[in-house]
Amino acid sequence: MSSGFGDDQEFGFGTGLATAPSETELKPPPMYRVVLMNDDYTPMDFVVEILMVFFNMNDQQATEVMLTVHTKGKGVCGVFSKDVAETKALMVNDYSRQCQHPLLCEVEVAE
Repeated sequence: MSSGFGDDQEFGFGTGLATAPSETELKPPPMYRVVLMNDDYTPMDFVVEILMVFFNMNDQQATEVMLTVHTKGKGVCGVFSKDVAETKALMVNDYSRQCQHPLLCEVEVAE
C-alpha cells in the first residue's frame, strides 16, 4: 500500500520495526518553601500584612507565622513550584525595600 507521497520505506512504514513504549517515570517537580527571616527592625504588623497580601493568609494564620518568625528566627510562608516561590520571594523583598524595611524572604528546597 502506497501513500502516494513517495517510497513508504523512506518514512519507516512497512519496515517491520516496532518501538517499545518509553519507560520514563514521570516525577512531580521539586517544591520550594518561601521563608521569612527574622530581623530586629521590621514591625510585626508589617510581617502580618506581607503574609496576608502575598500569601493569602487570614489574620490568624498570618499572626501564627509571624510569631514563628519572631520566636524561631524564620517561618514558612508556603510551598510552591520553583518559579512561583522565586517570584513571591522577589515581590516580598521588593515591597519590603519600598517600605524601607529590612525584611528578608528566601527560597529553600522543600524536602
